[in-house]
Amino acid sequence: MGVIVENFDSSSGEDVSVLKEAVYRDKIVVLKGQDLDPKQFLALGTRLGTPETYYEPIYHHPEVKEVFVSSNVSDGEKQVGVPKTGKFWHSDYQFMPRPFDLTLIYPQVLPTRNRGTFFIDLTKAYENLSEELKLAAKDTTAWHSVRRYFKIRPSDVYRPLSEIIDEVDARTPPVGLPTAHPHRRTDETILYISEGFTLSITDADGREQPELLRELLASTGQLDREFEHPAIHLQTYEKGDLLVWDNRSLVHRALHTATNEPAVSYRVTVYDGQEA
Repeated sequence: MGVIVENFDSSSGEDVSVLKEAVYRDKIVVLKGQDLDPKQFLALGTRLGTPETYYEPIYHHPEVKEVFVSSNVSDGEKQVGVPKTGKFWHSDYQFMPRPFDLTLIYPQVLPTRNRGTFFIDLTKAYENLSEELKLAAKDTTAWHSVRRYFKIRPSDVYRPLSEIIDEVDARTPPVGLPTAHPHRRTDETILYISEGFTLSITDADGREQPELLRELLASTGQLDREFEHPAIHLQTYEKGDLLVWDNRSLVHRALHTATNEPAVSYRVTVYDGQEA
């Protein structure tokens, strides 16, 4: 899975066009030797499609709100971004009616050890299902919600937990999508579930199928706490690397260091322009 690209020019229309083709073909593209400020990083996302600002302001870059910041570093007075994001399997915005097409991650401050992101290709996961499980998943609906991993905001301190949950459900109610459905660009079938955001699977009559959800998650590798399942790919990176991936096909999970080393990364998430 994935391809490494040298000498990518983010201002070149030809390079950007080839990049988009490569992302849908190879799932992950690692652009080496990039040196972009936040505005230039956003500009690359704009060349790939329409960037979307994350709905929670605490994640915003202070100068470029479309840039999502994951950081355990403060500026001395206040925290910029949110620490330890993505410590669970998910696709970005999977809990919204229209998930993102492409994700761009640009690490800024890297720990010396345990840096990287785990990925699982959900199109391969579907291909590798037994015929019995493919039949069981047919005509079912997977329900996705942020409620399981919603991060408490500074403004939530001392609020009743039930009140926060009600607000989460009102603002981002559970979204139902076919458990297996075709990719908008490649027409591959995606087994569209995640350990982090998929709350339940229901059959055609609306009955929950908890055992089916568990079996499907296990088959993809998302329940493997040792990260040894053959479907799991660890993508490491170094300073200057910029990762672009197919957010519809892949679930991912951050590899967090156990130490308190500084870690900062920027993210831009993009709708690629094709109709939903």
